[in-house]
This record gives sequence, structure tokens and C-alpha cells, in this order.
Amino acid sequence: MKTIVNVPTKQSLIRETRDYLMIALGLILYGIGWTVFLLPNDITTGGVPGIASIVYFATGFPVQYTYFSINLILLLLSIRILGWKFSIKTVFAVFTLTFFLSIIQRLASGVVLLHDQPFMACVIGASLCGGGIGIAFSSNGSTGGTDIIAAIINKYRDITLGRVMLICDLIIISSSYFVLKDWEKVVYGYVTLYICSFVLDQVVNSARQSVQFFIISEKYDEIARHINVYPHRGATVINASGFYSGKEQKMLFVLAKKRESTIIFRLIKDIDPNAFVSQSAVIGVYGEGFDRIKVK
Repeated sequence: MKTIVNVPTKQSLIRETRDYLMIALGLILYGIGWTVFLLPNDITTGGVPGIASIVYFATGFPVQYTYFSINLILLLLSIRILGWKFSIKTVFAVFTLTFFLSIIQRLASGVVLLHDQPFMACVIGASLCGGGIGIAFSSNGSTGGTDIIAAIINKYRDITLGRVMLICDLIIISSSYFVLKDWEKVVYGYVTLYICSFVLDQVVNSARQSVQFFIISEKYDEIARHINVYPHRGATVINASGFYSGKEQKMLFVLAKKRESTIIFRLIKDIDPNAFVSQSAVIGVYGEGFDRIKVK
């Protein structure tokens, strides 16, 4: 078998550039939601930003420094488990968000929006945070923190990213009571977490949904080998024949998560732009890499 070497092309460079720009956009949205709407209203979010918020409420220590310090440890896990492709963008995201947090806080200094309407501040801030994380994830990036933990668990278990983050963040938000001494603020934190998780799942189109591909191409072997390497999905070769032409040909059958559809379409286009591809959603997929059969 030939060794697959991914040679950078103009098209791939454009895609990578677009991914980094989208990650930066997502982080700007996240930074605005966190520091403009949530932080001034003493509303705690989840994950590392939540820990940074609690430290800020207790000591006044700038959130960007706490956020950056904790993420250094989590990035080591990301590099080891998720690989460099995911982790490089995560490193970029952590540095970028740290940078933007300083700028946003400086620009919004003294500005407290919706101070007498904490619920609206909670809804708007959480929506911006969830949408920002979703955009970052859709571009194979992350804002760090529990996003890394969620991505690691999601790699091995068929659990949505938002649900993993919801479970991980409950303890962090609950602990904010020991600093704020106000259960109402804690409740707003729970609402923020739910909205953020819901918006995240909507943006990434529900990580549990699976799709199937039928691919007809003269370069089926090369396409199958690339799919097997990344996104690391299996491919079944089916013998087929055209009814009109009578020509014998090979057809690939591939099952993948919906979030991996863009990756598969990209590599098909790079290898054979003239390939015939059919994609459809499936109700359930059971087996290695997907759900377990739960019938007793």
C-alpha cells in the first residue's frame, strides 16, 4: 500500500485560512458574550472561563490570565489524545481568546449592559458564547477548557458536545455560590449553561446524527484510503454495474458522523471532482465508533 502524503495545495491553504478566520470570529463572539454581558452582571459561565470568573469575583485577578494558565495543562492532553491537527487550532484559539479578552475588556471598560435585567444579559451572553464555541468547533477548533474534555469524550463515546460540557460545568457553576453568596446568581449560571449548550448543539448540527455516503469514482481506492486515515472511517467496496452503460464499476459505502461530512466532501473533491456522491441521514448506526446496541 502506498504511503499517503498530504501535500499542501492552494485549495487546502484557503480552507485552513478560512478555518482560522472562523475560529477567530467565534472567539470574538465568545469574548463579547462573556466579558460584556455575563461578567459585569456577576453571572458565572462554565468551564475554565467559569473558574476564571470565580477567581475574578473573589480577587479581582484578570480573567484572561487565569484562563490561559489553566489551559496550558489541558492543551498537553489535547496534543496527546486529539493529535496536532486539532491541537494546533486549539493553541491558536487559546492565545487568540486571551488576546481578545484584553481588548474587549478595555473597550467595554465602565460599560454595564442590562444591569437591571440579569435574565436578558444571561440569555444574550449565553447565546453569544454558545454560538462562538459552535463556530470554533465547526472549524475543527476549540476555545480550550472543557471544550477539550468534551472533544476527547466525544471521540470515544457517542455523546453530544453540549451534553458533555453541561455535565462537566455543573460543579463549577454551583461552586460560585461560595464567592457570590447569592443563589439567584447561581441559578442564572445554570440558565446560561443550558442556553450555551443548546446553541452549541444547534450550530454543530447535533453531534449524534450520522450520515451515509455512496461514492462512485474511478479513484475509489484512493478515496477509501484517505477516508480510512482521516476522519478514520471505514469504507465498504461494492461491485456495481451501470444499467444504461452496462459498465462494471466500484462503489464505496461509508458511514460517518454528520460533523465529518465536510471533511469527506473536501477530500472527494480534491481527489476526484467528477465523482458521483450521494449523502443521506440515517436514524441510527450501531457498532464500533457509533452507538452500542441497547436492546436487552
